[in-house]
Amino acid sequence: MKLKIVYLLIVFVYSIPAFSQDPEVRSRFERLDELIGANSFFDNHLTGFMLYDLDSQWVMYEKNSHMNFIPASTTKLLTFYASLLVLKDSTITFRYVNSGKEITIWGSGDPSWKYRPLPQPKLREFFQSFDRINFSLDNWKDTPFGYGWQWDDYYFAYSPERSAFPVHGNIVIFTNRNKTPVPDIPLFSSMLVRSDKEIRGVQRDFNSNSFLYNPSLYVNQFSTLPFITSPDVKVKLMEETLGKPVNLVKGKAPSHAKVYKGGSLVPLWREVLIESDNFVAEQLLLMVSDALFGELNSERAIDYIKKNYMSDFPDKPQWVDGSGLSRHNLVTPRTMVTLMTKLDELMPRAELLRLLPQGGISGTLKNNYAASRPYVMAKTGTISNNHSLVGYIRGDSGKFYAFAFMNNNYLNRAPEIRREMEKVFQYIKTHY
Repeated sequence: MKLKIVYLLIVFVYSIPAFSQDPEVRSRFERLDELIGANSFFDNHLTGFMLYDLDSQWVMYEKNSHMNFIPASTTKLLTFYASLLVLKDSTITFRYVNSGKEITIWGSGDPSWKYRPLPQPKLREFFQSFDRINFSLDNWKDTPFGYGWQWDDYYFAYSPERSAFPVHGNIVIFTNRNKTPVPDIPLFSSMLVRSDKEIRGVQRDFNSNSFLYNPSLYVNQFSTLPFITSPDVKVKLMEETLGKPVNLVKGKAPSHAKVYKGGSLVPLWREVLIESDNFVAEQLLLMVSDALFGELNSERAIDYIKKNYMSDFPDKPQWVDGSGLSRHNLVTPRTMVTLMTKLDELMPRAELLRLLPQGGISGTLKNNYAASRPYVMAKTGTISNNHSLVGYIRGDSGKFYAFAFMNNNYLNRAPEIRREMEKVFQYIKTHY
């Protein structure tokens, strides 16, 4: 009963704008309620929404903002928050100790090495002076796949394995040359297997790095596939890339180990938020763990961030991975709005807005919410039957609002959901 009374008080406070003496404020609230509330399009599935004025610190409207939703890729905003707090502004690619011509390294999770979307650390130059390179995995305390990931995503490019020291983004790209697939990583040339399966591209075997294709049906120009990141494969890829032998060794990194900083975090943040890159998001969370504990354990990093930086959030999220691939992630719209207000305080707003997709302009919002001047700057999150958008909206008045718009368990097509969401955003743009 006490909890119910508290909730009713919260709803009353949220609803204050509707009962304002200002008829215009009341009218705007009522129109939003027509668009989102009872008997609207969004009443046929689970929808949560909150609109928050960053200047006045008023909740302008809410619907089911206390309920938990599967956030999908908007989970990446939590990972971004963690990295901003812990990593500050630069990556740590690996830790190392060296003596003369010998060096021992422990990967720190940096996804950059030979991954095409990201600037490259100058590793070949760094290792040039060493004759013996030792590589230890004793700091790896995680699993290649996240908790709750779908098993049959294993051969899709959006679901590569996580690892301590990735090379090539843990994916291999096959190009069709004269009806024969040619990998961009020479190591995998010997792992191509002819097959009579009904496939037009290249498929990977579930249990091994055997890549199958049917010569009589092979037509795909490109096939991008994750590979299994076993220690043996990792060492061979490092040797192939560096042009030097690499030895797999045991042993933990000592406290006096040095760090190799790869570069700015900004390109990684842009890849995570604008392009919604699952791989970089997962590796970013591993880098947070490395910085905090000297080991790679995403669950431990999440627990630390929740305990130390999210204790004042209205609802504790169920947060299990860095990318949002898992349906075990659960979060409320009001917690996501709180997150956006925290981010707005942590970095200059103009810089923050440049890191987010902009409606009609960039990333996952390039084909939605277009206007003469971008007014929706937000992170998308979409998996089957679930679509969310979390970020900022700029009204024609020039004011900025944080919002979370979360839709779960619908049977419509995602474009229908986005079309109805756009009606809401256009009203906010025009009248707020």
